[in-house]
Amino acid sequence: MGNRLFGPLADVAADAGYTEPPRRMGFFTDTSVCIGCKACEVACKEWNALPEPDAGMMALTGMSYDNTVELGANSWRHVAFIEQERPVPAPAGNGNGHAGAGAGAQRWLMASDVCKHCTHAACLDVCPTGALVRTEFGSVVVQSDVCNGCAYCVSACPFGVIDRREDDGRAWKCTLCYDRLRGGLEPACAKACPTDSIQFGPLDELREAAAVRLADLHASGETGARLYGHDPSDGIGGAGAFFLLLDEPEIYGLPPDPVVTTRDLPAMWRWAGAAAAVMVAGIGMAFAGRSARPGG
Repeated sequence: MGNRLFGPLADVAADAGYTEPPRRMGFFTDTSVCIGCKACEVACKEWNALPEPDAGMMALTGMSYDNTVELGANSWRHVAFIEQERPVPAPAGNGNGHAGAGAGAQRWLMASDVCKHCTHAACLDVCPTGALVRTEFGSVVVQSDVCNGCAYCVSACPFGVIDRREDDGRAWKCTLCYDRLRGGLEPACAKACPTDSIQFGPLDELREAAAVRLADLHASGETGARLYGHDPSDGIGGAGAFFLLLDEPEIYGLPPDPVVTTRDLPAMWRWAGAAAAVMVAGIGMAFAGRSARPGG
């Protein structure tokens, strides 16, 4: 990891020390075509041999058909179901020559969430053992055999992605199927997605495709559509896994303006160093004054 903690970064793999790395790979999740089938969740669990959910996770949660609820150590993909009641235009007439009253319509927003593989990843910055590493593909991976379970990464992630398993205390999260990438294969979740809601490929190409898709949705009247995590100038330097949303990020449980939590570390260390220097100088002056007094 280099010394860049915030701002745009053209090549994260080169910054991490790789020479002539491949193109940065990532996810573009188009929630407008997600059907909530959970194929991505199942494929992720099967390929990565994640522990099966406990009995509580198989029960109804009261959150529509969402029984995973959130990302965690054993759930690296999470399909959210958000039910909304929205007004729809009233019909031209009600049969008696009078304008019809507006009615509410149910809309389901479905979105498959995942680790964002941030350009500036706070989890990687704070890891004391080197368990978190940047791969040649630009993704961020936890080496479970190096993790000591300190949980610094858990508290540092601005998205609440990383979690520890109760049985061994180690941290786990999406790896972007690093083993599959090494073999020239796409991640299991993208492979299993029947609607291409989850698209995988070179990040720059995905951003171009996302801009075209967003323009198409706006032209069709879906004015609430927006991209999330695509901008290299945002608070995390852009995400390696970004999304097309149909409503505000908060509706999907995403922070509206995420910022890498280690962004201000250099300034904090400078201030701490200055404060320490002032304290040492003050102590020195106090001792000097005492020794200068008669009988000191």
